[in-house]
Formats: sequence, C-alpha cells, structure tokens
Amino acid sequence: MTEAQHGNTVLIHYTGKLTDGTVFDSSQGRDPLQFELGAGQVIPGLDKAMRGMAVGDSKTVTIPVDEAYGPHHPEGVHVVERSTLPPEVDTQPGARLQASAQDGNVIQLTVVAADTETVTLDANHPLAGQDLVFDVQLVAVN
Repeated sequence: MTEAQHGNTVLIHYTGKLTDGTVFDSSQGRDPLQFELGAGQVIPGLDKAMRGMAVGDSKTVTIPVDEAYGPHHPEGVHVVERSTLPPEVDTQPGARLQASAQDGNVIQLTVVAADTETVTLDANHPLAGQDLVFDVQLVAVN
C-alpha cells in the first residue's frame, strides 16, 4: 500500500468543522481536493495529518490554531469612516470585501460591524483564532 509522504500529490475528501461541530467547508459533492504534501498549499496541520495515511484510510484530526490560520490579531481590525467607502459597497456584517495594500497585494476583509458613521473591517482570515476539526479520507497518492 502506498503511504502519503512529503512531495507526493494527494487527493482527499474532507469536511472541515469548528470545534462546536459547525461545518465551514466540505468536498462532498465536489472533486477531491488535490495538493502536494510539503508545498504549503494547505494549512500546515492538514498537510502533516495526511503523512503516513494509505489510500482508503479515513481519520478525524483536530488542528490547533498555530497549525491552522494562526491567532486572531487585533491589529487586523480597523474602523473606517463610512464616507471613505464607495456607496455601492456592501457594509452588512459578514460581507467580504477586497482592498489593495500599498504594495499592490490584495487584502481580504470581512465587515464585522457597521453603523451610520463607521464600518469595522477585519483583515484576519475568518478562521483565525480557531482550532479546526477535519474528517479526511485519502482518495489517491501520486
């Protein structure tokens, strides 16, 4: 049996959940997720969890914050004047926005609060600060 090792390309089916059981993503009904082990294409804890698994194996793994999307950084939360945003921008809490950094990189933002004067934007990954639970099944190793 082929075991998944560093440098292999793997295909997995997965369900990602928060520790309270809330599902945030799943490959159910889609093609399996494909990535190369050790290439930094997925969060470190998921990459590490796949090593040594054989095709057909399934397991549940809890990935701590530091091996997932990292801690939530308060300095990533910014309050901006509503008047600085174009009027067509969706400012409802939960809305996802994009902005350009001074270096030209795109920053993903989530609206976390809004009132008549200000909008609070969070540049942290939506799953930052969370331990994650993945149900995974190794489908193939190339």
